[in-house]
Amino acid sequence: MERAAKLLTRMKLAGCVTPEEVVMASWPAAVGKKIAAHTKAVSIVRGRLIVEVEDYVWQTQLRTLRRQILQNLERLTEAELIADLEFRIAIPRRSPQRALTPLRAADDADAIRDPVLSRIYRLKRQGVGS
Repeated sequence: MERAAKLLTRMKLAGCVTPEEVVMASWPAAVGKKIAAHTKAVSIVRGRLIVEVEDYVWQTQLRTLRRQILQNLERLTEAELIADLEFRIAIPRRSPQRALTPLRAADDADAIRDPVLSRIYRLKRQGVGS
């Protein structure tokens, strides 16, 4: 399997994809599936790849693997863009809040599909027309 950087160079697409984008896209391959599931390469600032991690434990563990990860990135991209890695704890993102809908009491008549029969059932239950 050819490396992405070599393939892009041969295909003359180097102008379409920047080396930084190649590094960011190769992050999961450089660290593996398990680590990639708990991290996200965010940006490159002055030769330093900024990586968001889930918590302090991941941050500490990945600091010890820094050199190996850098070697993997260099081997995969064949570029020396990244001099160091910075692991930042990601700020938890809150999902959009949904509007609260008033809860209705479950009604047996809702299970009746025919609107006429459902209406008759409700009226009989209330004692109307008895």
